[in-house]
Parts: sequence; structure tokens; C-alpha cells
Amino acid sequence: MTSANTNKVTICLTNPKSPTNVGAVLRAAGCFGANEILYTGNRYDRAKKFTTDTQNVNDEIGLSHVEDFLAEKPSNVPLICVDLVEGATSLPEFQHPESAFYVFGPEDGSINQKIIDKADHVVFMPTNGSLNLGASVNVVLYDRVAKSNVKIENDKLIRESRDGNNRLKVK
Repeated sequence: MTSANTNKVTICLTNPKSPTNVGAVLRAAGCFGANEILYTGNRYDRAKKFTTDTQNVNDEIGLSHVEDFLAEKPSNVPLICVDLVEGATSLPEFQHPESAFYVFGPEDGSINQKIIDKADHVVFMPTNGSLNLGASVNVVLYDRVAKSNVKIENDKLIRESRDGNNRLKVK
């Protein structure tokens, strides 16, 4: 994405267990311009040597363990919980704020009710079944960009994003 966006986006992962999913979240954060990733719990600490951060996004964005997301959230940034919660707003209907503090549930559980109760918004993805954590973060961050007013310089972004083996052009 472009660096013109100065809004702060934090991704919070509730006790993630899969290094593959955390690697996918790191990659999504890099691709879609998130600023930081926070996580709680200890399962990822045991598994992080197996991370799949193939683009070394962790060096740029940072992945930090915290005890409590609410203690880390800036007071002026909306708390947005993303989980299958009754009464939540579907993602297609949701309008993302300029800055956001997104909290995602774990692969095998839910966000704590205490956090849901403090949320400014609770959002769900209208799927049959649930997406995995990495896929969920990708969908939300893509939706955020798709609904934004960010000007995208298509060819420039394509040239900067593709690898050395891709030199395709539309004729």
C-alpha cells in the first residue's frame, strides 16, 4: 500500500497458537499497511520459531506480546472486535474508522466477553463456518483498503509489489 496513509492500525491476536497463521497475519499487515501487531497468551511464544514471516515484516512492523489489549489501546482509537458474535455488524456493512484497534479471537476460541463489552464495534464475516486467523485478518485489512479513499497508483504499486519473476503487462 501507499505510505500516504498516516492512520494507525493495530492488529491484536488473542492467544494465537499457529505460527503459520501469525506469519500470514504479519504478511497481511505488511501488504495492507498495518502499523503493529500485539498478541496475548503463551502458545505463540512456544511455537514462534516456526513462524512463516517470509517477507521479514516483523523487522518493520513488530510483533509484541502484551498482557492486556485494553491497557495498550490509545483512548482516541476505536476498539473493533472481529469474531462470530451474536448482534455483530457484518463486514460488508461496516465502515472502518481512520485509525483502528482490531482484536481477533483465537483459532480455537473467542474473544473474552470483557473485551467485547468495551468494543466500539463488533464485526463478523458472513461466511458458512469460520475462516482461520490469518485469512480473517487478510479479509478485514483488504476490506479496509477497498472501502478507503486511498488513491492507488496501479502500475507503480504492481511494479513495487511483484517479485523478479513477474514482468507481465496487459496489452
